[in-house]
Amino acid sequence: MAKRLLAIILAAVMVFALAACTAPTGEPVDGGAESGLKPIAKEDVKVGFVYIGDINDGGYTQAHDKGRLALEAAGFECLYKENIPESADCEVAVRELVDAGCNGIFTTSVGHMDYTETVAKEYPEIYFNHATGYKTLPNMCNYMGRVIEARYLAGIVAGMKTEANKIGYVAAMQIPECIRGINAFTLGVQSVNPEATVEVIWTNTWYDPAVEKQAAIELLDKGCDVIEQHQDSPAPQLAAQEKGKFAIGYNTPTPDAAPKAYLTAPLFHWDKFYVDCVNRVVDGTWEPASYWEGLASGWVGLDELSDLCAEGTAEKVEAAKQGIIDGSLVLFSGEIKDQDGNVKYTDGMPNEDIYNMNWFIEGVIGTIDG
Repeated sequence: MAKRLLAIILAAVMVFALAACTAPTGEPVDGGAESGLKPIAKEDVKVGFVYIGDINDGGYTQAHDKGRLALEAAGFECLYKENIPESADCEVAVRELVDAGCNGIFTTSVGHMDYTETVAKEYPEIYFNHATGYKTLPNMCNYMGRVIEARYLAGIVAGMKTEANKIGYVAAMQIPECIRGINAFTLGVQSVNPEATVEVIWTNTWYDPAVEKQAAIELLDKGCDVIEQHQDSPAPQLAAQEKGKFAIGYNTPTPDAAPKAYLTAPLFHWDKFYVDCVNRVVDGTWEPASYWEGLASGWVGLDELSDLCAEGTAEKVEAAKQGIIDGSLVLFSGEIKDQDGNVKYTDGMPNEDIYNMNWFIEGVIGTIDG
């Protein structure tokens, strides 16, 4: 889900006007059968990507770019635009890809959504796909990995590792994508260590290594001994290593960035979606659906556990993973309380409410502005 300026504006829209949003389900939305889009022969497919960051950022964009490389390995022609902010620059980049002959376009940041929609309306014959948002058109789908499942597993790792029972979380934007991840991670922590808390510091940026590192240092100085992140660089992990503490990464495996601190990382496997999506363009089964898929489909996962993890962690993680996959472990089930101890749900949360979360659960320390 990693991005920039427009996300601050989107936070107001997505946190306080969520009635207009729906959770991706993987089911086709209205108009799928009448989209008018026609299959494209494989040799004629030309795919364009719009990235929020650098393809070698060591995080979010690099994870998406692995999907592009998988498409190229499968024989598809691809182009990409990198370092495209959440501004009108996105619309320019999308139009340039259209002018370059791309008939399938993927935009990869939440703040790219409205610009993608604008161009998609002008080119109904082109396949558009947007990551981390919620809008669809007859020729535009949206998609997001259900990374809350991998976040939960990472929470188990952190909960078993902490000795201070204080875990820090360096978080990007105050939008549901980040909030639900923090809450899922905290549920994982609580499943093995009910005494531990998760303290959040917002950076209000997707990628700014200096800001990310400073936020991690602040949490470490408060006594946190494990750092988790929703950021696009390994900077929080470097901060943990310098303080002799531990860290969990995000998006891509980064054990070499901070080998004395790295425990594991929730990962996106965007290639699973990209290859399948483009193949559906070829065989005529593409649908303008909303997709939110997780461990069972292979869209997300947890990196290998490092030798720094606490004894018994692998067994706990594997049991939880299998439970999530087979349905015996359901996240946000049963009684759910907010951070003030108020009961919000007595018998679990609906999928849509999870997707649109704008409040912290019990055990989280921090505030959501607005």
